[in-house]
Amino acid sequence: MQRPLGLIAGLGQFPFEVARAARLGGDRVFAAAVRELTDPALEDEVDEIRWFHLGELESFLGAFREAGVRDAIMAGKVPKDFLLRDPASLRLDGLALEVLAGLADRKDDSLLGAFARALEGGGVRVHGQASFTPQLLVAEGVAGSAVPDAALLANVAFAWPIAKTIAGLDVGQSVVVKDRAVLAVEAIEGTDAALERAYQIGGPGCVLVKVAKPNQDPRFDVPVIGRDTVDLLRRVNAAGLAVEAGQTVFLQRDAALSSADKAGIVILGVAEDGPGEGLL
Repeated sequence: MQRPLGLIAGLGQFPFEVARAARLGGDRVFAAAVRELTDPALEDEVDEIRWFHLGELESFLGAFREAGVRDAIMAGKVPKDFLLRDPASLRLDGLALEVLAGLADRKDDSLLGAFARALEGGGVRVHGQASFTPQLLVAEGVAGSAVPDAALLANVAFAWPIAKTIAGLDVGQSVVVKDRAVLAVEAIEGTDAALERAYQIGGPGCVLVKVAKPNQDPRFDVPVIGRDTVDLLRRVNAAGLAVEAGQTVFLQRDAALSSADKAGIVILGVAEDGPGEGLL
């Protein structure tokens, strides 16, 4: 019998996309689902599912060994406030406490990197988040029918190095700008809250810029956008969204682009070094 792929499933649609792609490719999928985060409907998309509290790291590894899992992917968001809640609700076991005790800080990269190392130390190789779904990555250029004007491109060019700097510090991966002024910087609250805060300050017409971290570890925390992102952009009457091409996962692409086109919202895939004339 074929050895299964382990899917460590967080919040949102990304775990569904990974599960479907893996099974279409002939893989069996064993899902390790996180209580209070993973959508229960994932059960219908995988071959087997087990539920855990986030801190039950020893149980994660035990279940993988029992199922014969030697390769895994982490997919789906784990909100930072979920990690910072009462430790008792996370059910931190001995291995999880040991991992946390060895950290110099609680940055996203530190936490997720330590989790990946613990899995690999237990004999489970962690693959890149888009390794089974490369078709979901945003290509460079205009994604929909709305075309950027010079003002929008100027905002993206202004925001790009700022977003890259913030991402390099592992603070957040998004900034929101208008008229070449920063309205909000994403931190622990996440992209959606930063965008809503920017709208309260600057009103309609803002531009959201979301980048990958320099030397992004493809195993975790890759930038993700989707229909929910576009729905929020519409609610705040945003002008556009620019993301890093080849690094950003685009979920529910057709529905998201249809919604963006109807609202005249520009969606751009931008090269790592920022926007160029070729986008127009």
